[in-house]
Amino acid sequence: MTHDRRRTWDERQLPGTDRAHRKRALSPSSCLFALLVFAALACGGCQTPQPPLSNPPGPKTAVRLAPGDTIKVSYSDESVPDQTQKIRRDGKVSLPLIGQVTAADKRPIDFQNELVSLYEGQLENSEVLVTLENGVATVIVSGFANKPGAITFDRPTTVYQAIMEAGGVSDYGSPSNIHLTRIINGEQRTEMINLRASIRGEPTKPKYVQDGDVIYIARSLF
Repeated sequence: MTHDRRRTWDERQLPGTDRAHRKRALSPSSCLFALLVFAALACGGCQTPQPPLSNPPGPKTAVRLAPGDTIKVSYSDESVPDQTQKIRRDGKVSLPLIGQVTAADKRPIDFQNELVSLYEGQLENSEVLVTLENGVATVIVSGFANKPGAITFDRPTTVYQAIMEAGGVSDYGSPSNIHLTRIINGEQRTEMINLRASIRGEPTKPKYVQDGDVIYIARSLF
């Protein structure tokens, strides 16, 4: 008899216990939390995508002629044949009627305008067109690069691109201590370049290489 009463009492308590449990599970604070989580998950895939990076003008707008480049000078005046010449080590080319002219370190459009002025009075139609036919450059990347050596590529190419072509700066190299050596007017000149801003993705003014340049990556002090 005592056992039956205890079982009856337990059966009466179980429904109440279950209701209390469900009441705790469905409390207002729990419902609110669940609703917020659901809303966050639902909106997570609805975020407005970031706009793509702007597409700036290509590096060809800044390329300058250099020794070793092959250029073509097309004449509007039919009395003069078109000229295809390689810029000499001294930076000059030899053209009909006007002789030797310095082409190196000038943009093709600037050199073209200079030739138009020089041919005025020499030709009935002084208009010419200057195009860069072949801008192959060989650059030596040395020092603490992952793959140092001589690299040949089409210009225009920046110092940063040349170093990346050489495998990038090694763990022992310093991207803030880059030596760019170039022969200008028979003199060897060296410029120090810091590439940390480029590596961080910050906007910087590019430095373009020329045929015969030597890029040395110094050892990091840390």
